[in-house]
Amino acid sequence: MPWKQISGGLARISAGSVANVWGVSSASDIFRYTGNDSVPWVQIPGGLSDIGAAADGTVWGVSSVGDIFRFTWDSTHWVKIPGVLTRISVGSRNNVWGVNAAGNIFRYTGDDANPWVQIPGTLTDIGAGADGTVWGVNSAGNVFRYTGDQGDPNHWIQIPGTLTAISAGIKTNVWGVNSGANIFTYTGDDNKAWVQVAGGLVDIGAGTDGVVWGVNSAGNIYRWIRD
Repeated sequence: MPWKQISGGLARISAGSVANVWGVSSASDIFRYTGNDSVPWVQIPGGLSDIGAAADGTVWGVSSVGDIFRFTWDSTHWVKIPGVLTRISVGSRNNVWGVNAAGNIFRYTGDDANPWVQIPGTLTDIGAGADGTVWGVNSAGNVFRYTGDQGDPNHWIQIPGTLTAISAGIKTNVWGVNSGANIFTYTGDDNKAWVQVAGGLVDIGAGTDGVVWGVNSAGNIYRWIRD
């Protein structure tokens, strides 16, 4: 079995690295992985509906009403950032992306006073990696990779396949799930883009160091075990 079940219950999960794994429950409770599978989760104050964790320790989240927060790693825990998002992904402190309820795409500018720049396109989920890699899926399940080419008015190239959620740790560790809860990992070849992995998940988090976590429709939590 390629997945090891970890005790607990989550609705969303994000894995920046083996040392920075976070999730939120269906009740919007926030949890951080302790590194100890026997007592795997510590609850963090606050309430979020989605969360993004990076290998460098950066953590962002959004609430059920779309408010955006960045984790501070001190007693205040969270600082509110202007804007409204429904999904957020964090590759590093310099690579934070999100989408709103209308499917508009935003990238963090690094300036909390004027934090977001809109990127052309429409997506329902997005995955940002530590190396600047960005992938997304739209409401039809189409899969896209960001080109980063400001001379290209489209900004995105479509990759064959159909997914509902996607996560990119780095360009060589991109994973997604489809509406049937099937799991796929990117091959590195756009022509034969995906290989299916055994199991069933509804959300997935891929880290910079190759770590992969996921949750299924029942809220069960799994960590990928390499052969």
